Amino acid sequence: MKRTMDFTYEHYDSIEEMSAEDRELVYSSQRATETANAHYSHFNVGAAARLKSGRIMCGSNFESEVFPAGLCAERSLLFYLQANHADDPIETLAIASQPSEKECYPCGQCRQVMLDVERRQGSPIRIIMSGAGTASVVDTAAKLLPFTFKLD
Repeated sequence: MKRTMDFTYEHYDSIEEMSAEDRELVYSSQRATETANAHYSHFNVGAAARLKSGRIMCGSNFESEVFPAGLCAERSLLFYLQANHADDPIETLAIASQPSEKECYPCGQCRQVMLDVERRQGSPIRIIMSGAGTASVVDTAAKLLPFTFKLD
């Protein structure tokens, strides 16, 4: 039996078209690229999360000399938030990169961890993927990984 899966998302041809709240988060993720340690790939990634309390927290990627040790910006931030602020759910997560020639999309591991966090906190996380002055937004990380891994 053939089945079809589709989903909707928002696309902004300019970040300036976004709400002020979303622009602030994108700009925070762009600034977070400055703290990245990407000596090997030279691809700095920043992530910024707006928590239910309104606080914005940031993270960046970190590459290690002992490859494959290292961590993406999204997971660096998500693991920190789950360890230190699990009682303050993540509402929106923005991702940016430098260089920024196109929108920055999360890797498969990050997509799975985003879903794990959604399940743990019991609410969806909006994901803003920005770059080259544009952005695409999904209203839940589940749309980024429709066939997710789940133990139960």
